[in-house]
Amino acid sequence: MSSASPPSHPPRVGSPPRAGRREWLGLAVIALPCLLYSMDLTVMNLALPTISRALSPTNAQELWIVDSYGFLLAGSLVTMGTLGDRLGRRRVLLIGAAAFEVASIIAAFSSSATMLIVMRGLLGIAGATLAPSTLSLIRNLFLDARQRTFAVGIWATSFSVGAAIGPFVGGLLLQRFWWGSAFLIGAPVMILLLLLGPVLLPEFRAPDASRVDWPSAALSALGVLPLIYGLKRAAFSGIGVAPVLSMLVGAAVIFAFVRRQRSLAEPLLDLRLFAIPAFRLALALNSLSLFVAFSAFLFVAQYLQLVLGLSPLSAGLWTVPSAVGFIIGSLLAPWLARHFALSRLLAASLAFAALGLSILCSVEPSSRVVVPMVAALILAIGVSPVVTLATDLIVSSAPAEVAGAASALSETSTEFGGAAGIAIFGSIGGAVYRWQLAKPSAPALAPSLASAGHQTLAFAISASERLAPELGGALRVRARWAYTEALHVTAALGAGVLFALALVALTRLKVTEN
Repeated sequence: MSSASPPSHPPRVGSPPRAGRREWLGLAVIALPCLLYSMDLTVMNLALPTISRALSPTNAQELWIVDSYGFLLAGSLVTMGTLGDRLGRRRVLLIGAAAFEVASIIAAFSSSATMLIVMRGLLGIAGATLAPSTLSLIRNLFLDARQRTFAVGIWATSFSVGAAIGPFVGGLLLQRFWWGSAFLIGAPVMILLLLLGPVLLPEFRAPDASRVDWPSAALSALGVLPLIYGLKRAAFSGIGVAPVLSMLVGAAVIFAFVRRQRSLAEPLLDLRLFAIPAFRLALALNSLSLFVAFSAFLFVAQYLQLVLGLSPLSAGLWTVPSAVGFIIGSLLAPWLARHFALSRLLAASLAFAALGLSILCSVEPSSRVVVPMVAALILAIGVSPVVTLATDLIVSSAPAEVAGAASALSETSTEFGGAAGIAIFGSIGGAVYRWQLAKPSAPALAPSLASAGHQTLAFAISASERLAPELGGALRVRARWAYTEALHVTAALGAGVLFALALVALTRLKVTEN
């Protein structure tokens, strides 16, 4: 086993060695692929219209161009995190970076939709090496607890920065060059990682590492994929037979995966991690806080465009402050952690995030755009310290030899939390929207017109444009009121979840601190 590189200056007696210049440079190298990781998701949404014109994909192919990256990334996280523990975290990171580089270049010059879907899937598998390897390497680079918390804050911030600048960089490239340029953003980043990684990053693998149980790796992927797929399909098409069946299949395969881990002497995933109270609680806080936040941000984005009538560009610009809020909260978290007990800090952050959702409960179809913007900003500032500190707790509470697997579970919980939040809150919001649209007490509207917009607000807006001006205007007014009521209900439920999490953090974490 190789250990972390020696610190640049002598450690204090009786304390862990503190990181020096080399370790901080290593963190900068680690942050770059994380920034790219989130940029790739946001840029694709911008590039899709241009790709559709160039490659003429079918509707199904268009969905898979967007989703294949996220699905295969989520399905590969546990395997890639464990591979890092067994084969070497730096080695797996660099292999993944090289694969990401090659797949990006091929994707940029794809000649068909099928080719692009395959390359996007390979990008997802390669991308699954980035988050677990980089996060677990932070455990090796920063042995001092305060420095490690700050490093995790930088790591988390890099994702927010990527999401914030992705639309701008992607839009600039798509305006000046062809659609494939969006895939080449990561080329210089990965080359830099491949050049500097071997010099600045330590290698680490678990002592006496056993062989990887590939049947378990297959089960983990085959369980996560249909579960995430079902959740996302339910979010956009409603709870139906196909999404539910997909989720049930995924749950059954994950059950088989857990059974196999318990029967193996050297499992792919050490389930004893879940016996660590701090690890288990931090994983739940991370997943459930993002469960609420992801859905809230989606509702706000749709409210800005479909209720307030902003253009996609204007709506995107009004969401930049919430991305900045994530950056601020992630950077403030380490400093706050030095001055307040973790249980109180997490509880206060969750309560502050719930305040943002409470503000959303007051918006109306005629509200000024600053109101939902402030609400989203408060939510972001409140949730981001939870994500940073919970992630740090997940990594630090796990034994060093399985930090890669712990990091992978952290990222998987993020994927599950976000997808489940969008699916569940989206289904609740859709039901409230349809109920409000059909309410007899709502503003008068003929039943035939109400049924024209019953599916979604976007559908109602589209349907209203095909009606006479007076009738179309009535449908738009009614549909926007119905969507606003749906926003109120989901925001209130989300605030309730966050307040409950605040109480859990305050009481349960205090027990682990003592």
